[in-house]
Amino acid sequence: MKLSTRDANAFFRKPDPARSGVLIYGADPMRVALKRQELLGNLLGEKAEEEMRLTRLPGSDLAKDKAALIDAVRATGMFPGPRAVLVEDATNAQADIIATALNDWQPGDAMIVVTAGALKPAALRKLFEGARNAVAAAIYDDPPSREEIERALKASGLAEPTREAMGMLVDLANVLDPGDFRQTVTKLSLYKYGDATPATPADVAAISPSSIEAELDDLLHAAAEARAGEIGPVLRRLEAQGTTPVSIAIGATRHFRALHAAAADPGGASAGIARARVPWPSRDRMARQAQSWGVRRLEDALTQLMDADLTLRSASNAPEMAVIERTLIRLAHLGAARG
Repeated sequence: MKLSTRDANAFFRKPDPARSGVLIYGADPMRVALKRQELLGNLLGEKAEEEMRLTRLPGSDLAKDKAALIDAVRATGMFPGPRAVLVEDATNAQADIIATALNDWQPGDAMIVVTAGALKPAALRKLFEGARNAVAAAIYDDPPSREEIERALKASGLAEPTREAMGMLVDLANVLDPGDFRQTVTKLSLYKYGDATPATPADVAAISPSSIEAELDDLLHAAAEARAGEIGPVLRRLEAQGTTPVSIAIGATRHFRALHAAAADPGGASAGIARARVPWPSRDRMARQAQSWGVRRLEDALTQLMDADLTLRSASNAPEMAVIERTLIRLAHLGAARG
């Protein structure tokens, strides 16, 4: 059975041990790893590995020992509690072996948890989506929802932040990759250790990767203001800081969607930018950008960004940073050619 994003998140929070298996797949290994970690933590608890209730099998090793997966699923644990077998980095080549283990699965056996990269609708996906007692969950490159951010804060022992601080955290979640955002939440929990008061904007600012945020703002403003020559150097700095092409694409799409909403607003660009909840330091600048671009050219820009996003999400072998760099340069030239 294929799970929707909402159902998948519910399953990760409260896994059903009666399920024979789950496939977690997506283009971003970090996002897949975080969801896999959440699932296993909620299914098995904190001491699963030391109690030998979790077995790890690299997907590439299954062909060398076709019985290894079934043996691990059926093995009787020394400690009580649910068990799982994790098959990491699986591909369609291992679909038949995994299918045999799913078909032989019996209540009381270990859950088969399979992780994979971006998968087209081929053998492995069809296996889990069509299975009676197994599920498949696609992990997309979307930023975490407000609900997910609130759960992450709660899990770190943080009180609910002020509205302004939550807004800053949402902005950070939209521009950072999941691992970096998780580290930011961890830093905030350490910064607030022993302090039960809600986090304030000053608290968030004190632990935020402000240099990355500022660099990304510079990059997006350069694209929107037709300064193509500045895009490459800023991209190199962001790449050196660990910013992913997907994060840049998400940030660029948010920026140009805000410009489009402002340009189309009956009350004018300034009113539209305010309604789009753009951070106040950038409002006047982005209002000028929206007025300069106009609705039609911003629609063209968003089409190019969607095409780039699809390329980054696909199994394409194109260098990802080069894809987003070319897209931003094309946008800068599109802005320069407006008339």
